[in-house]
Amino acid sequence: MKFHHVGIACKDIEEEIVNFSKIHPHITQSAVVYDKEQDAHLVMLTLPDGTNLELISGKRVENLTKKGITYYHICFEVEDINAAIATLIEENAFLVSPPKPAILFGNREVAFLQVSYGLIELLSIT
Repeated sequence: MKFHHVGIACKDIEEEIVNFSKIHPHITQSAVVYDKEQDAHLVMLTLPDGTNLELISGKRVENLTKKGITYYHICFEVEDINAAIATLIEENAFLVSPPKPAILFGNREVAFLQVSYGLIELLSIT
């Protein structure tokens, strides 16, 4: 597994891009997309050091943002998403969302699992 990004929940994605940019200048920003599979609006910001931050708004994170929680997940790229899921389940992870295409990542598959330190997203390399 290779670290890919941190997912950050927000109420209004356009407003949060503006707020975020005041504190953390970024070198690239993807288009804001709506992913019907995730029922969320998404955008990827890349900082000058190469760190990727995904902002997420919508029903998927509504309960978090109502409580003032912004941390959503950590994402790791994996060679074989199904093998990675099986390994994590053997280590007591719980599959929250099985693999499905993600529009923000060119329809590469993503899956979400609950592990001891929180929610992680797996992103297939291919």
